[in-house]
Amino acid sequence: MRYEKFFRRVLVCFLAMGLNSVVFPASGEQPEDGEIRLIVRGDDMASCHAANVASIKCYKGGIVRTVEVMAPCPWFNEAVKMLKENPGLDVGIHLVLTSEWEFYKWGPLTPAPSLVDKQGKFFPATRQRRDFPPNTGFLEARPKLKEVETELRAQIELAMEKISNVSHLTCHMGTAYSTPELRALVNKLSQEYKLPLSAPGAKRAGGFGGTRTTPEEKEAALVKILENLQPGLWLFVDHPGEDTPELRATGHIGYRHVAADRDGVTKAFTSERVKRVIEKRGIRLISYADLYKN
Repeated sequence: MRYEKFFRRVLVCFLAMGLNSVVFPASGEQPEDGEIRLIVRGDDMASCHAANVASIKCYKGGIVRTVEVMAPCPWFNEAVKMLKENPGLDVGIHLVLTSEWEFYKWGPLTPAPSLVDKQGKFFPATRQRRDFPPNTGFLEARPKLKEVETELRAQIELAMEKISNVSHLTCHMGTAYSTPELRALVNKLSQEYKLPLSAPGAKRAGGFGGTRTTPEEKEAALVKILENLQPGLWLFVDHPGEDTPELRATGHIGYRHVAADRDGVTKAFTSERVKRVIEKRGIRLISYADLYKN
């Protein structure tokens, strides 16, 4: 009984510290001295056809080794088909509680009245934004934790049922990890489903410098980042897409140029110049799954 109380206190302390993620011990891909390892992650697969096509393009002809899939989104079934055709591509389940675009929406897999607006769709923002219409913040809607848990379980179980190469969890827009109660829930699900939430020891490699940068500027920014990486484990995250009519019709206040921006991400991730720098510096591209190989 004394030990049980002790471990309960330890758990409470960890939760109170606001840990960023549950970290599982890494068993594979141990680094050699002086080695630079890089995980390039493409987010939001299944959100639209353009994201699906671009994600696969960035894997087959580029530097992406891990993609994040959104189970409640309309293009999930196509994403599943594409991932079955590319079994070497590592997959994370991108836990979804928001639907950010103004004219294109998705909602939960489960009955969840506290998680949705009057149209039955997820709210567009984690917290109410000043420049957004009123009543569009997820947290301000007072979501019920039980409904959140039921929904996230449904997303995890659907993705695990349909996709064989799932290795981890992440959170779309950070929403599912935005409060201590939500963090505790996601940590619990991570442990229960044996899907880690982080790449242990990975440091963020930086970004492209904003969503308004041109494809050429994105390529140059990525080259500079790669040229300056030091030995260790690094993570680079962005959203591949294509400049298509579908994606041009997507956007929200403050971000209307989604198609051009995400097409630039795809061009940078498939750039021959970028690949030459990686080869020249001996950077090893790996996935989340590589860190957990038995």
